[in-house]
Amino acid sequence: MFNKTLAKLFGTSNERAVKRMQPILDQINGFEPALQALTDEQLRAKTVEFRERIATRTADIVDRDERIAEEKVVLDELLPEAFAVVREAGRRVVGMRHFDVQMIGGTVLHQGKIAEMRTGEGKTLVATLPCYLNALAGRGVHVVTVNDYLAKRDAEWMGKIYGFLGMTVGVIVHDLDDRERRAAYAADITYGTNNEFGFDYLRDNMKFELSELVQRGHYMSIVDEVDSILIDEARTPLIISGPTDQTTDKYERVNVIIPELELGEFTETLEQKIYTGDFTVDEKARSITVTDEGWEKIEGLLGIGNIADPENWDLKHHVETAIKAHNLYKRDVEYVVKDGEIIIVDEFTGRLMPGRRWSDGLHQAVEAKEGVNIRKEDQTLATITFQNYFRMYKKLSGMTGTAETEAAEFDNIYKLEITVIPTNRIMQRIEHPDVVYRTAKEKYFAVADEIDRLHANKQPVLVGTTSIEKSEILSEILKRKGVRHVVLNAKFHEREAEIVAQAGRLGMVTIATNMAGRGTDILLGGNAEFMARQELAKSGVAKPLATVEGEIAPVAAPGMYRFYYQNEEHECTQAEWDNALDHFATDCKREHEAVLEAGGLFIIGTERHESRRVDNQLRGRAGRQGDPGAARFYLSLEDDLMRIFAREWVSTLLQRLGMEEGVPIESGMITNRIAAAQKAVETQNFESRKHVLEYDDVMNKQREAVYGLRHNLLEGVDQKELVLEDYTATALSNILDETAPANVHADQWNVTEMKTKLVDIFGTDFPQVDFAALNRHELGDTLFEGLKQRFEVKEQILGPDTLRYHERVIMLSTLDGLWKDHLLAMDHLKEGIGLRGYAQQDPLVAYKKESFEMFEAMMQRFQEDTLRNLYRMQIVGPDGIPIESLEQLEALRSMAAQPVAPPPPQLPQTPPPMRMSGGSEVEEQPRQPEPPQFPTSRGPQRQQYAPQKATSGQKPKRRR
Repeated sequence: MFNKTLAKLFGTSNERAVKRMQPILDQINGFEPALQALTDEQLRAKTVEFRERIATRTADIVDRDERIAEEKVVLDELLPEAFAVVREAGRRVVGMRHFDVQMIGGTVLHQGKIAEMRTGEGKTLVATLPCYLNALAGRGVHVVTVNDYLAKRDAEWMGKIYGFLGMTVGVIVHDLDDRERRAAYAADITYGTNNEFGFDYLRDNMKFELSELVQRGHYMSIVDEVDSILIDEARTPLIISGPTDQTTDKYERVNVIIPELELGEFTETLEQKIYTGDFTVDEKARSITVTDEGWEKIEGLLGIGNIADPENWDLKHHVETAIKAHNLYKRDVEYVVKDGEIIIVDEFTGRLMPGRRWSDGLHQAVEAKEGVNIRKEDQTLATITFQNYFRMYKKLSGMTGTAETEAAEFDNIYKLEITVIPTNRIMQRIEHPDVVYRTAKEKYFAVADEIDRLHANKQPVLVGTTSIEKSEILSEILKRKGVRHVVLNAKFHEREAEIVAQAGRLGMVTIATNMAGRGTDILLGGNAEFMARQELAKSGVAKPLATVEGEIAPVAAPGMYRFYYQNEEHECTQAEWDNALDHFATDCKREHEAVLEAGGLFIIGTERHESRRVDNQLRGRAGRQGDPGAARFYLSLEDDLMRIFAREWVSTLLQRLGMEEGVPIESGMITNRIAAAQKAVETQNFESRKHVLEYDDVMNKQREAVYGLRHNLLEGVDQKELVLEDYTATALSNILDETAPANVHADQWNVTEMKTKLVDIFGTDFPQVDFAALNRHELGDTLFEGLKQRFEVKEQILGPDTLRYHERVIMLSTLDGLWKDHLLAMDHLKEGIGLRGYAQQDPLVAYKKESFEMFEAMMQRFQEDTLRNLYRMQIVGPDGIPIESLEQLEALRSMAAQPVAPPPPQLPQTPPPMRMSGGSEVEEQPRQPEPPQFPTSRGPQRQQYAPQKATSGQKPKRRR
């Protein structure tokens, strides 16, 4: 109460933050009259002027971080005029003038914050303001969308403004090769999905040439639907993986016995926990527990001894995973079966996620359950979480309609503040209280009756469901009632934009599974622009660009118009486009008035989601730009949220209220209690994501060290100094410490072991050195000078450039191989680290300690393996005899009329195809580089240092 009183007196912190931007808004508006008087060429010249001002201010600054800091100061000064320039360009090019509230939203984004703007307030247009301003620095701005369609649409739509102002725009989508990606990242502003940006980063850190990298840094990122990408999708890391040699027979063997097991129940008393049956399921924690009797039964069914014996641990894991697959993962809810594959359904957006796979054998268990082909488990080659990827950007900002409920997580994980932007017009949506029924059957029939009533009045209705299964149940009831409707879920997501665009038409009924991040506005009366695109594409008036003669130009030719329809770019004449748009605009305007009279869009939610944001996203579809609308949620005691998290108290409350069959209850108290349950689930999910991030932060420090070393090698760090002064000296020092400690007399040195280690790493035991005649310091200096001479000889024989090439290839391939093994070892460590809690140890502390020790050991192996490959590498002459001295090389040359030109070294073998999980699956066949001409080098047979050039320039192929 006290806080509410203060807010009335002084305003909320958000209102005060918006008010502080009023002087900036006044400056922007002050530039408008002068800019309107400029010609197109003069307005376009502003971009050159702004860039020159930045270049002048930063010309004398050498340090990169200081330069970026000064650029930020200049950009802040340029903001009012630059925003005014973009507003004027938008008015001239796309006929859209930024509202004042959109200017405030753009300022918030430029400041590196989250702008919460309601659906329909024009977030796509708002992004043009900070994109243009920050792109002036020439470091590239990334705009992140939730799917390829939106990336293409926004780049094409808003690209007209950027192009008019002399800026370039790139788009990163799935089917691009490295050359196309490099060109897109080189643009001033680059649109793409979070998965593509993340995978490109991982792929770049597996390349072997600096020229092959596609990304050019992480300067600024603006994330659309920021809550969906940085919160919801943050549960699953991006993983590039390769196939292993493990078989899949255990999945089939275990899957057969699962139907034989009996599901039991769990009850807890003050004295003990009681389990019945062979296993129990905890839907709240998404976990299962097998009873002692169940394990005995499983041992008998599998024909094995004690399941706890080490040789059966693998089977134990498979059994637990299979039980989860059968009891916690439902078809048409968590996944669908399509074309003989298991495809995961995004629980927040309802979209299919082809290529993404559950880890830890779960996906294989579901494949066995559904009887489809079981694919082998993959081994991780590179991985990163979305949290750690997006935290690399110097400036991170985002847009969404629903972020305030996750303010604590955004601040904790990303250090992002949220500013709620006022609507351009007053919100008129009516929020009806929730209606609660006893059973799901009663609820669905009540929903169908309400839809029938609204449909009879010609009021458009959007119905939100939480799964494909439930959308089809409701669809079947409506069919029996004779109510025409369309269904949008993962099975029909190809028609997503088409369905959503028409959801506001007169009398339209649309059933949608999770409306989060759809990205298409619902305009009352219909979307004239979308209808024009559909008509021109289907009638054949507009041709797909693939059929247009000649090479596709980067922009449409004069007199032509381009647009995207169903993920394909089409082209028609400007006149054809204008005629079609005028025709549908007239129809839509007439229908818009009729929809307003009917009451606007009515939103019906058939269930509360675990996240309040998803409910708010559904509600937010109504009441766009001051339009009328309404929203109501229909619930039942059998809904997942009520059944799992709130059944007891809701059931008790409804009994007190005297609930009867078929009679609903409307109560603000129930709505509040449900919201409290949602908050509890959100907190639980936040802790889960935070837990994942805490473990990945450990890995992230190691990843940064490895990728930093790789990048230094690609950029041309002094490899000779690194090998000789660092690696060689360190390895030699370690050998002396182990075999000739400083506090031990020379008679007690283990010279035999010392020579063995010298041969193992450096390929020689220095037969010319009298070990007994030297003290420890003299011995170290003598051995180091000898190793240095051996290295110098190799350099003189091969030439500096050729040896630098060998050093880089060896170091990169050695590092990649060890890093891959380290990732696998870290996965195994993480799987079992939770058991440390039983020994009164903090699992996270133990994980940090042991992973650090593993990483230190890996880096030591890297240095030793690098030296082993370099020092033991043999340079072979044309006669097949190794060249080991300059005298031998001169003798060979004197025997020939011209210098020896031995064949080039054997190039690396093609590695197995790689797959990516976390968003898309890609197979890539690497291309081989042109080999340099230098003498052949041959390492020891047991050492393989072929670089795993997993992502060169071949075009990725989409797996179906």
